[in-house]
Formats: sequence, C-alpha cells, structure tokens
Amino acid sequence: MASMRAILLGLLLPFPCLLWAQARFDVVITGGRILDGSGNPWFYADVGIKGDTIAAIGNLRDAPAKVKLNAEGAVVAPGFIDIHNHGIGGIFKNPHAENLIRQGVTTVIEGNDGSSPLPLAPFLSKLSDAQIAVNFGLFVGHGTLRRTVIGMENRRATEEEIRKMKELARQAMLDGAFGLSTGLFYVPGNYAPTEEVIEIAKVVGQHGGMHISHMRDEAADIVNSVRETIRIGEEGGLPTQVSHHKVIGAKNWGLSSETIRLVAEARARGVDVTIDQYPYTASSTGTGALFPQWSMAGGQKALLERLDAPEQRARIRQAIITNILENRGGGDPKNIFLASCKEPGLTGKNLAQIAVERKLEPTAENAADIAIEIQKKGGCSAVYHAISEDDIARIMAYPFTMVASDGGIPTFGEDVPHPRSYGAFARVLGRYVREKKVLTLEDAVRRMSSLPAQRLKLFDRGLLRPGMKADIVVFDPEKIVDKAEFLHPHQYAEGVRHVLVNGQVVLQDARMTKALPGRVLYGPGRQGR
Repeated sequence: MASMRAILLGLLLPFPCLLWAQARFDVVITGGRILDGSGNPWFYADVGIKGDTIAAIGNLRDAPAKVKLNAEGAVVAPGFIDIHNHGIGGIFKNPHAENLIRQGVTTVIEGNDGSSPLPLAPFLSKLSDAQIAVNFGLFVGHGTLRRTVIGMENRRATEEEIRKMKELARQAMLDGAFGLSTGLFYVPGNYAPTEEVIEIAKVVGQHGGMHISHMRDEAADIVNSVRETIRIGEEGGLPTQVSHHKVIGAKNWGLSSETIRLVAEARARGVDVTIDQYPYTASSTGTGALFPQWSMAGGQKALLERLDAPEQRARIRQAIITNILENRGGGDPKNIFLASCKEPGLTGKNLAQIAVERKLEPTAENAADIAIEIQKKGGCSAVYHAISEDDIARIMAYPFTMVASDGGIPTFGEDVPHPRSYGAFARVLGRYVREKKVLTLEDAVRRMSSLPAQRLKLFDRGLLRPGMKADIVVFDPEKIVDKAEFLHPHQYAEGVRHVLVNGQVVLQDARMTKALPGRVLYGPGRQGR
C-alpha cells in the first residue's frame, strides 16, 4: 500500500507543474511591488493577465506570455478611477485621453455638478460605438432634470414637476447612471430647495445609486452646505458625497476643520457620506460663477435684460465685487485667469492685466465691469486662485477622501485650462505622498482605486485580485510628478511606465500605443444587468 501511494504521488506531483508550464498569459507584469488597492502593505509578485482579466498573482517570471512588461523598481497598482471628471466634450475628439492615461487613470465618471446628457441611453450608445482608451461612466444631473422639466425659472417645482423629474431620474438609472449629481451652486440647481433634491434622491437610492454634489456654497456658507449634502443622503436613503471639497476665500480658510467634523459625526451615526478632492489651490469654472444666481434666472437673454436695467446692473455689479474681494477672486482681480474665451485676446490673461491693457486701474470695481462685458458676450471659463494649502492637506488627510481631478480631456496646446486635467493624480503621489508625506503610498493608491470603485459599486475593478478586470498602472513612486503649471498647463505627468485597460496595453515604457480598449461602464440599477 505504501509503495502504491508513492507511485501515485510521483505521478500526481508533476501534473500541476505540467499544467502551469502549459498555461499561457496574454500579459505578464514582472518584478514590481504590488500595491493591491486595499491599503495593505506592498509585496513583491508578478501579475498574469488573460483577456481582460487578472488570472494570477505570484511568481510568474518564467510563465510564457505574449507580452512581458518589466516593473522592476516600480509599483504595480489598480488603474486609477476619476470619480469627478468632465470629459464628455473631449473624449470623442481625443479618444486616447493621453492626459489621463499618463497619470494612470483608467476609468472616468462624468455627468457631474448637476449636468449630464439626457436621456442617457442615446449618449451611452454613441459612446459604446466609439473607440476610446479609458472606461467611461455617467451620473445623471439634477440640474439637467430641472432644466428639462422647468427650464431656467427661479421657483419651486410643483408636485407634478417633481414627479416628472423623478421619472426621468428613474429612467436614467435604468439606462445605467451611477447616481444623481447635484450642482446646487449653479443654475438652475440653485433654485431647488433641499426637499426637491431629496425626493429625487430617494428614487436614485432605490436603484442602488449614490448622490454626489457640487455644494450650494464653498465659501462663507460652506458649513451649512455640508450639512445639506449630508441631509440629502440621510433623508434620501443613499450614499452621499461632497464633491471637490475645498474652502474658497481667505476669510473662510480653516473651516475645513468644521466640515470634516460634520462628515465624521454623520458617519458615526450611520450616514454614508464621503468626500472627493483635487490637490490645487485654485478652482475652475465659468465667469458666471462671479454673478449672483438670481441674475441668471431665465438664461442669457434674461441676464442681458437685467444688465440693461440700471438698478439691477448695480446689484449684480456689487455682488461681483464682493465675490472678487471675499470669495473666488481671493481678494484681487489678478487671481482670476481666463482659461478659454471666444473673444480673441483674453485667454491666458487675468482680470487685472485686462484692466491695465484697457488703461484702467486693476481694482475690483473695474474687474467687475470687465466680467460683465465678458459675460454679455457668452462668458469664459476661468481659474480662480483662492484656496489654502492647509485646507487641502486637512481634507486630504481624512480617511474617506478620494482623489478626483474635476478636469477634462483637453486638446493638447489649446487654451489655458486648469492643470488638474494633466496632473491631479500624479500630484498627489509626488507632492503629497513623496514630498509632504500627508498620505502613505498605500493609502493614496486606495483613495484612487478601491475607494471610488466601492463607492460606485464597481466590484470587478479597483483591486488587484485574480478574477478582477485588468485595469492596471505601473509607476515609479520616486519619479512620478505632475509637470502641468497654471500658466503652462499642457504638460503631461511623468513617472508612469505602463498602463493597461481591460487587459490591453495602452501605455508601454512611457509611450502611448494605438490600443483603444475602454468600455462604457453601467451603474447598479441598469435594466437587465
């Protein structure tokens, strides 16, 4: 009997090894330190990929593969997920999304700040037919729902109008939205009371979605705005998130201590609330952000009529002056840079420069007049320098803050966009991990991968595990750096060696390939999922 066991053992022992030798991977990544996205410590291992899926993690150095990627001296991590992106306009024009791939971003989520395509199904179908390099998903925008049902009117919705918005939101969830985005700072979202948003949020929550918000105020009333965001989640019965959390205006700096306390207390009592953030001391939005929201009711034509009425123009002008001195202007017109304008000769200049060019003193009053003239011609996108480095670090240190760019997919060399489109993720890894040590490397990767994946219920992405989708970034933690600057933003991040999306190599040895393996990703409530 013993001899028979020995014979059987001798026959069986080589069999797994024989199977292993015959196994063939499409891609093997060798020699790197694995940061699996969970926040756990790194470990040495190789990653084997078959098709679009991680097939094995272990000692695969000698395993046969069609492609072998060297990761020695580098970190191998899950592809980064940008939960707050504005790439709808750029993805068709620039399908390789090189500005994102070179940061290690493999998935972007659009439809933020209360604005999205509607209905979603035709857009998602168009996107599915396109060839793109990154995965792409959408929220449905509350502002878009309101505009569709009510227009730009500054009033409460009727019960029937709320019913219509809820039905549109329900269909968007069935079409594949990940949740509801609100832009309560922007019009027409600003005209909605909290109760309206809660009613729509309830429908989204019933379909497994989340709520993500550009809050009503990120300056003097930021604390109440965080309370409102928490309330929407608590009473709406769904996860809720403070988008691109920041504190605008020097008079308000330090209020992040209070907002973080509110979030922590809410979580302690069972409210599922989290944060996302970009790591820059400047924000970016249209020049309309300087105007009081009431002045925008009815759209551009109505605004022009108000500006032609002396009393209303004076009220609008004073509100803009206050915004320049106390909020987005950071106390000086020189802090407001025009990123993209239809009117020639303005892009790349700040309001103080433009005033001087027009032989005016660079005062807030003159800057307000210039802003009015710009908005009358359709407005510009702008960059506003009015955020504190201390608030950035404090918000970033909170354990449930994830990284997001709030950027887009720009055309290289066109206009002067905020550098976050080119550098947000690399900047966290270079400046705030390696240099300032606000985060550990393991925790930073968690905030870029498994945390947003869990938030979105993307349970097949965000971690390096056999069976997960092979969205992977390989980067050098000692060299990764954001190169984009405010005056010279069109500079790609450096230090990312390889990037794979759905198992296909889109960046190899820091060179873009021609692969376009990105997919449309659908939310948890999609019909027939």
